[in-house]
Amino acid sequence: MTPRLQNNPFKLAPEGTKAMMALEASFKASGLEHSLMELVRMRASQINGCAFCIHMHATDARKAGETEMRLYMLNAWRESSLYTPRERAALAWTEALTRVADTGAPDSDYELVKAQFSEAEQVQLTLLIGSINVWNRLQVGFRAAHPVDPPSAAG
Repeated sequence: MTPRLQNNPFKLAPEGTKAMMALEASFKASGLEHSLMELVRMRASQINGCAFCIHMHATDARKAGETEMRLYMLNAWRESSLYTPRERAALAWTEALTRVADTGAPDSDYELVKAQFSEAEQVQLTLLIGSINVWNRLQVGFRAAHPVDPPSAAG
């Protein structure tokens, strides 16, 4: 894969990047759990095929104490008992909004979110989903390469 831009896209659009970073900073005070936010970011990134963001959010999630198994099973969350009802609602909403052209954001998925999240949290969750989809489009669109981790001593 060859990057499409010679320059850092964030330096090419500093005002847009500043706005996106301010949105990201707002999530820290949103009331949403860090672990839930990382699962949402990872799931949207899986759907969008964004290796850069999958690498980043898997790394961040592990540093914050997320288990390897929950990260491995994320693609099959509907068939796994590893996720809480709140996480399941967020993941369903993530899939619905990431694929909104196909799903139309179904009432059934919204009802799950409504049962688990306050109205303010619903808005924050929806902004989070929109944000990761923008980041995915930047990274996939411009073919950003994820870092390559050094080989482990065991590997």
